[in-house]
Amino acid sequence: MSSRRITPVIALGAVALLALAGCSGGNSANNGDNSSGSDSLVIDTAFSIETTDPGHTYDPTGNMIAKALYETLVDFEGSDVSTPVPGLASWEQNDEATEFTFTLEGDRVFSDGTPIEAKDVVFSLQRIQGMEDAKPNFLLGGLTITEVDDKTIRFTSETPLLQLPAILANPALGIVNSDVVLENGGATDGTDSAQKFLDGASAGSGPFVLDTLDLSSQVVLTKNDEYNGDEASDYKRVVVRNVSESATQLANLKGGDSMVAMDLNGDQVAGLGDGITVDSVPSGQTIFLLLNQSEAVAGDLANVKIAEAIRYALDYDALLELAGAGSVQATGVIPPGFEGALDSGVEQDLDKSAAALEEAGYTGQTLKLQFPNDYPVGGVEFTPLAERIQAQLKDAGITVDLAPAPFATELDAYVNGAEGFGLWFWGPDYADSANFLPFGPGLKVGLRAGWAAEANPEIAGIAAGAAAATDADQRTAAFTEFAEAMQAEGPFVPMIVPGRNISSADSVKGAVYNSVWEMDIAEIAPAG
Repeated sequence: MSSRRITPVIALGAVALLALAGCSGGNSANNGDNSSGSDSLVIDTAFSIETTDPGHTYDPTGNMIAKALYETLVDFEGSDVSTPVPGLASWEQNDEATEFTFTLEGDRVFSDGTPIEAKDVVFSLQRIQGMEDAKPNFLLGGLTITEVDDKTIRFTSETPLLQLPAILANPALGIVNSDVVLENGGATDGTDSAQKFLDGASAGSGPFVLDTLDLSSQVVLTKNDEYNGDEASDYKRVVVRNVSESATQLANLKGGDSMVAMDLNGDQVAGLGDGITVDSVPSGQTIFLLLNQSEAVAGDLANVKIAEAIRYALDYDALLELAGAGSVQATGVIPPGFEGALDSGVEQDLDKSAAALEEAGYTGQTLKLQFPNDYPVGGVEFTPLAERIQAQLKDAGITVDLAPAPFATELDAYVNGAEGFGLWFWGPDYADSANFLPFGPGLKVGLRAGWAAEANPEIAGIAAGAAAATDADQRTAAFTEFAEAMQAEGPFVPMIVPGRNISSADSVKGAVYNSVWEMDIAEIAPAG
């Protein structure tokens, strides 16, 4: 193997992983767990969590909790997800980016004091591979994971996989104590039944251990006394509460009943006074329009030139007014901050829009804009956004009727490619631009827009080249070329990257957004 020590090669940026605030459960602000006492930290968020088993979690709140309980082979520093760094292990790769060798560093231990070994890594990840119904299962597709010795693990990929280190930083791939989990129903052959155990106890090496879990009200963590890493917390106890209403989160924060509120909207953040700090950044999700290119779905409106006309008809600054703090214009299908993202987005040009309409042969047919009307993304409500889009397109000579529907109803039509004209969103699964290649022709999102590979072989080839790249510089160039081509010819109209706002009392510091795990609880400390 021709190998080299990795100083991470993928330039990304501050991005988001599924940065949706959950809305399940009821408010639990008055449960007796307040922020009094310097040994306790209280965090309010709208829960999106189903379990504290890292092998099954893949939700924003679940990822945040998993990050506190379990460590991963790879990490990111603070809120910066541009460069993967060693977590439990350092790594080398071959020149083809198909073989990665990870070496456990230091004498790290689990919460029961036993040492972390290669067997624990292999078991943890093979357990997920064996559970086909596990949400993070797809992250490890096509990988063979083997133990070389007590400190060394080898990953072999069927195809070049430069994004593997970024993938392995996902908290869902946290390393568990194999002996403990095996004793409590763990298995790698698909018969695993350890989730119930891991919902009542933790078996990781993170700075915290699980005290109690109530999926409807709160998760309580306590300090891991055996922790010997570099993220030891200043708090002995952390209470993460399910407070589904942002107005209640705001009241709790201002009243001193909590120290961190994770889901305030742009208007609420803009009205905060002294004594509260806000970390407000773009989330990395993209809100976009799609115009279906299948004649069976869109009829004579299945014309990529109509998508081009829409792209130049919109006033993006006016649309952005609806998005609030932290939001920015989408510069393409790859959001700002990701490898290959364009420096600037499309600007309104009504002459270009009119020319594209004429080339398309558009004669005033009505486009029906379908969208979910009960699922705000990053605080952006889709109904007022759709109304503003409708008005702007009317001014450009394009007739649009609005067809809102509940998320659960509209999702099937979108996923199955049955929408002629749709308003939707897309967020990355891990911190790498490979997440956006599915917008290409013949790929997952492209097919949802009825865009087959043969419709644009050139862009399909660019996407394939980016996916197969083994050289970092060539990879960046390929992603940039993909973004440019998609902005010029694709059936998609990227519009807004919503903001993400985390607000904290001035009694604490370090409460910042991270696109992979929402927020690193262990990094929050008393101010001063």
